[in-house]
Amino acid sequence: MKIALFASGTGSNVRNIIKHFEKNKNVEIASVFSNKANAGALLHAIEAGIPTYVFSNQELTDVDSVYKIIEKQELDLIVLAGFLLKIPKLFISKFEGKIINLHPSLLPKFGGKGMYGTHVHRAVLAANELETGITIHYVNENYDKGAIIKQFKIDLTESDNLEAVQEKIKWLEKTYFPITIEELTNKL
Repeated sequence: MKIALFASGTGSNVRNIIKHFEKNKNVEIASVFSNKANAGALLHAIEAGIPTYVFSNQELTDVDSVYKIIEKQELDLIVLAGFLLKIPKLFISKFEGKIINLHPSLLPKFGGKGMYGTHVHRAVLAANELETGITIHYVNENYDKGAIIKQFKIDLTESDNLEAVQEKIKWLEKTYFPITIEELTNKL
């Protein structure tokens, strides 16, 4: 089973996923892709000896250049781990049912365009939610609307601020994202 990770940022989830699968003989993190040449996610991949690829927004939209690399790698799954660009419809059609995403809320709440990172957490706090969580879902042509694979919840308290919510979400991501990917690979 070969997986590619797509990330735009510091790469805490990329690092965690790489570490989780480093001794798994059935799953290979084959590559890490980013739309940002300075993404920390690329450094985690390089440290682990995993090939990295940087592409422009236009190259992703045009699909062919990124698709050719992925096709050559014969990937089974693409995992969006902090990837902030919308995946083009043509790209999704080429990998139907093989692209998953992690969203830092309990979808369908607090999803959609512009809802990522602290934007989500601020919206959760402003709505006085009693719980929050993460959603792992398939990617389709609409932001955060793909079929839900799994959700994990955590309670919120009145004293929780932005930093507390971020820490709770990071804990959920670290704990549950890699094992959910592993469960999914066992079913493919």
